[in-house]
Amino acid sequence: MIGYLSGEVIFSDASELIIKTNDGVGYQVYFKKLLAEGSTAQVYISHIIREASQELFGFEHLREKKLFELLNSVKGVGPKSAYGLLASLGEQVIIQAIQLENKKTLTKAPGIGPKAAAQICLDLSGKIQRVVMYSGGVPTSFSAAEPADLFDIPSSEINIKDDKILEEAVMACKELGFKEEQISITARKILQNHEIIRPEQLVHLVLKEV
Repeated sequence: MIGYLSGEVIFSDASELIIKTNDGVGYQVYFKKLLAEGSTAQVYISHIIREASQELFGFEHLREKKLFELLNSVKGVGPKSAYGLLASLGEQVIIQAIQLENKKTLTKAPGIGPKAAAQICLDLSGKIQRVVMYSGGVPTSFSAAEPADLFDIPSSEINIKDDKILEEAVMACKELGFKEEQISITARKILQNHEIIRPEQLVHLVLKEV
C-alpha cells in the first residue's frame, strides 16, 4: 500500500501528476495542483485498490489525505466524488460544514446531492474532530536524531525545537474536548522522552496517557 511518494515531477496538469522516484519508477497520481515539471515533489498518497484497478490520489498534507479517506468511507461517496469535494470546497469548509451539519454547503461540490450530503454529515459528525489532529503542513525532509542524543542537547534548544509541535498538539486535543491543563504536562513529558517530529504523533501518545 503506497502512502507517500517523493521524486521528480515529469508531468503535471492540475488534474494528474506523474512523479518519478529515485528508483526510476514513474507513478501516475490524481493531484489537483499544478506543479513545475522538473521540480521535486513530496506527496501524501491514498492508494485505492479495486478488483479491476488501482488508483493513486495525491495530497499536499496529511490532514487532507485523512479527510479524503473519511469521505471515501461514506456509503454512496466514491473516491472520485470525495476528491472532487476536496478540490471544490477545501478541507476547512468541509470540516466546518460537517461540524455544523450544513448539508447545503456540501451540495455545492459536483456529484454531491442532498442525499450524499446528508449521509456525509450523519456518518462523519462523530469522527470529523479526529481529522483535526493531523498536520496541515506540507511534508518536509528531515534528519532525525537518535533518541539518546536528545539528552545531550540543551533544554532551551529542545524547547525551541518542540514549541510549535506542542502548541499544535494541545490545540488538537482541546478540539477533541480535553482541557489544556489535562494534557500540557503529559505532552511536555512525552516530548522530553521521545523524538517527536509531527504534532499528530504527540497527540496519539498523549491520548494514550490521559
